[in-house]
Amino acid sequence: MGLRDELLKSIWHAFTALDVDKSGKVSKSQLKVLSHNLCTVMQIPHDPVALEEHFKDDDEGPVSTQGYMPYLNKFILDKVQDNFDRVDFNKMCWTLCARKNLNRNHLLISDDDAFKVWCIFNFLSEDRYPLVIVTEEIEYFLRKLTEAMGGSWVEERFEDYKLQLSSWDQCLSAWQLIELIGTGQFSKGMDRQSLSMGISEVFQELILDVLKQGYMLKKGHKRKNWTERWFLLRPTAISYYVSEDMTEKKGDIALDGNCCVESLPDKEGKKCLFIIKCADKSFEISASDKKKKQEWIQAIQTCVALLKRDLAAPAPHREARLKRKDLRQKQQAEQDHLEERMKELQIANENKQRELEAMRKKLEEAATEAAEEERRRLQTQSELQDRYRTDLEREKMVRQQMEEQVAQKSSELEQYLQRVRELEDMYHRLEEALEDERQARQDEETVRKLQARLLEEEASKRVELEQLHLQQQAAISQTEAEKQELENERLAKETALEAAMVQLEQLESERQGALQQYQEVMKKLEHAANKTRNWKDKVAHHEGLIRLIQPGSKGPQRITNWGPAAFTETELSLREKDWQEKRGRPAQAQ
Repeated sequence: MGLRDELLKSIWHAFTALDVDKSGKVSKSQLKVLSHNLCTVMQIPHDPVALEEHFKDDDEGPVSTQGYMPYLNKFILDKVQDNFDRVDFNKMCWTLCARKNLNRNHLLISDDDAFKVWCIFNFLSEDRYPLVIVTEEIEYFLRKLTEAMGGSWVEERFEDYKLQLSSWDQCLSAWQLIELIGTGQFSKGMDRQSLSMGISEVFQELILDVLKQGYMLKKGHKRKNWTERWFLLRPTAISYYVSEDMTEKKGDIALDGNCCVESLPDKEGKKCLFIIKCADKSFEISASDKKKKQEWIQAIQTCVALLKRDLAAPAPHREARLKRKDLRQKQQAEQDHLEERMKELQIANENKQRELEAMRKKLEEAATEAAEEERRRLQTQSELQDRYRTDLEREKMVRQQMEEQVAQKSSELEQYLQRVRELEDMYHRLEEALEDERQARQDEETVRKLQARLLEEEASKRVELEQLHLQQQAAISQTEAEKQELENERLAKETALEAAMVQLEQLESERQGALQQYQEVMKKLEHAANKTRNWKDKVAHHEGLIRLIQPGSKGPQRITNWGPAAFTETELSLREKDWQEKRGRPAQAQ
């Protein structure tokens, strides 16, 4: 991971923290402040003109990351050099994002330890946004932290935690990682000081490239005395300080491919000795025990071997991270290839299933046709049997019907004779009914005449009612005309009233405008009067030096060698009289 990628991760945190409403955009004023702070921390000359020109457009709205990246790349990241303090840079970005995202409740670590965990997250996170740390890097960090605290790694506990990570897509954000470390879930049984020291040790190794550190005795070059120093091993040098707070640095041992480290026998009462031979100087050092001695020798030899192979080779932990990343990418590629192969096999299997389904349908159709043919054959046979049975039953029914017809004819003869007798009886009843009908017609004629008389009376009443209706219609028409006329008058008056109201509003607005203009003129007049009064006071105070030019009399004006005089005749005579009085007073006093 290059310098630009490392810087972009911290800047991404700062940009996201400024995005308050999570819309992916930040106001231009905040971006200008962020750009100025970045230039200050990374020791880049700040160019406010370029910043103004970049953000100079008609849009006053916020800017997205895509809009900010061209300026960030051109005017900041392209100019940055590895000559600034990365810790200060990270602290500036941390200050912006921690205020918004860090939840300090229930945390067992300080803000400084949380900042170190945040830096470690940026180092171990994937190179995609939003930034996350995957399970393998979480396990690597927790193992490092456990070793730094002097504890033992419990594989079962992390396996249980990996099951929880499945619900979070097997990754964590920076603030989730800080909460995981800060709550002490993987540091149970350890005190806060041990946890803080472990975080600091991992931070120094991964972020500050400190491969090893500790107290050892160093032999001086001039006085040849042995002094305890705090040593710090980096990939290209060994620095030694007075104490572990590293406030007073005593010197550096520059490492290169020609350096070598060798073990020495015990001498001068010192044990566990080894010597570091460089091109211009050698350094004798005494470790606390044989284990520490062997660890220091092996660590220094590893650095020298890396320097021999490549002067620009990364630190071992950085190289290990790149290897882990490459391995994950290869595994991901293999998994993608396997998934692609599985998809192809699944598609082929689905095609085979469709072919088998088509064959099964054809077999089912053939079986259905055979069963249908057998059903039709059986149905035909059954229909023939039913037809023969039906013909036999029909012949039996015809014979029975003939017998029934003979019996029916005999009964019909009897019924005919009975009918004749009934008709004779009906004829007598019909004659009686005709007589009753003649009597009823006579009664009907009498009723009809009565109804005709009633209809005539009803017609005369209807004529009278129609006349009354016509009179009422005429009266209603007259009333409607009068009502329409009144309505027209009312509408005309309302229209006139609305026009008068509009004119009144216009006059009122004109009056308000005239009043406002009058007030403005009065204010200007009062301001001019105050200004004139001030000037008159100043002129009266400095009467002898300057005189305010005012309209004078139209009388004859005195002419001097230098042009028209500034005083009139009257004013000049008054000034001469005053001057003579002032001149005569000292003579009288003598």
